[in-house]
Amino acid sequence: MNNILREQISFIRSKTDFIPDTAVILGSGLGALADETQNTEIINYSEIPEFPISTAPEHKGRFVFGRIGDKNVVFMQGRVHLYEGYSSQQIANPIRLMKLMGAKQLLITNASGGIRKDLAPGDFMIIEDHISCFVPSPLIGKNDDSIGTRFPDMSKAYSKRLSKAIEQAALNNGITVKKGVYLQLRGPQFETPAEIKMCSNLGADAVGMSTAIEAIAGVHCGLEVCGISCITNYACGILDTPLSGSDVTETANRVSNDFKVLIKESVKGF
Repeated sequence: MNNILREQISFIRSKTDFIPDTAVILGSGLGALADETQNTEIINYSEIPEFPISTAPEHKGRFVFGRIGDKNVVFMQGRVHLYEGYSSQQIANPIRLMKLMGAKQLLITNASGGIRKDLAPGDFMIIEDHISCFVPSPLIGKNDDSIGTRFPDMSKAYSKRLSKAIEQAALNNGITVKKGVYLQLRGPQFETPAEIKMCSNLGADAVGMSTAIEAIAGVHCGLEVCGISCITNYACGILDTPLSGSDVTETANRVSNDFKVLIKESVKGF
């Protein structure tokens, strides 16, 4: 374990002895879910030694510890991105920290653009696989064997067991979910039509600016990983209209109630 992680987990343990079953990264429009959990404790990122601080809109930047049903959950209420100037290693460290807290599963959520024509704004997509070739791996550099193997297998990065639990939760609550492949790009600019055409040709169904790095870090440190994208807009070039961050936020907020139900009921089924 590197010195930064050792210092961070020591600080966390000085504040709480909470042991999470599941770690959840809350994407755009989902931040309020953490505020609705039972018996919450909060640690702001700004308190934690050398911890990256969220600067994206509506990302509060804190760990929230609470319960969903009989499950202990640690939420990242706000994540960090490459476009904020952070490295992939800095993005990976919070994942490893939640593993050290005791988490066994990692549920990653995001807001993304739909590339496939049947993925419309407001839809939910279970991530079956990802494409990370356009962002730097969080595993570049000397490997820490105490965290994970040098060359982790990514053939089953997204757990079929957890994905089935998400499907069942959706079915039980009358929520439609689709499945697909997610592609991460750096941002912060939205993609050009030519870039989206390239992503489609590569087999991507949705595109965004997070998630793949976090999933790689999760697999590397031994977490069982799953992911859900909230499709907040058609990707560039699908429609002849410009994209804006406010449109993304508006759609995410519009479907946030269903998204919160889906997350809560999925976690109960893990």
